[in-house]
Amino acid sequence: MQTRSTDSIFLSVVIPAHNESRRLPGTLPKVLEFLRSQPYRSEVVIVENGSEDNTLEIAREFEAANPGVVRVFHEDERGKGLAVRRGMLEARGAYRFLSDADLSMPIEQVARFLPPRLENFDIAIASRELPDSRRIGEPSYRHIIGRAFNLMVQAMALPGFKDTQCGFKCFRAEVAEDVFRFQTLPGMSFDVEVLFIARRRGYRIVEVPVDWYFDPDSRVRLVGDSLRMAWDLLTIRWNALRGVYDGKAKA
Repeated sequence: MQTRSTDSIFLSVVIPAHNESRRLPGTLPKVLEFLRSQPYRSEVVIVENGSEDNTLEIAREFEAANPGVVRVFHEDERGKGLAVRRGMLEARGAYRFLSDADLSMPIEQVARFLPPRLENFDIAIASRELPDSRRIGEPSYRHIIGRAFNLMVQAMALPGFKDTQCGFKCFRAEVAEDVFRFQTLPGMSFDVEVLFIARRRGYRIVEVPVDWYFDPDSRVRLVGDSLRMAWDLLTIRWNALRGVYDGKAKA
């Protein structure tokens, strides 16, 4: 593993941030404290997009206080997928870890996604459904809806994966730069599309058990987002048939 004395960045933590003025002041100190305790060089990449609050100003205050460690980018348009794509392509780390701003997975568990703890992978995705996973505080009805969506994902796009929607994922740099250039969906379904592209291109994807804490302030709208994501699954299949993910057609 690389050390702090090297010039190369080992880990980039990418945080999409839309209307996150309440969460960021608590999340970023935790992330920075964890990263400072590690033996490798790291960075935090924040992509603020379409916020109606002072998320951008808060992020830039952390950037000014942590030059070279925190980097902030802005997009006018909303969409988690759009923000993640920008962050992954702007990141400089050998490993690029996607983290939701709510830290529903404790940041210390990042170690589960990195060498030497985890080897021989291209993409590692957090799973709340493995035997060693723990879901804390989640209402039963939300879990049931999530499992129903996962069955749809498995049937239409990604058979075999128990949990594609947990907001914590790690990509090797060259893999991120390859798959995110083909991403087309700007919204919540980007996870499925990116993993679909990665599997299509032969990358090794592994699921990692995590402890996940339910946040009652979740931004997921159960009915509206589920319907949108169902439509997006059809779009992914259509894009695949047209060769969009092979560079043969435009999205």
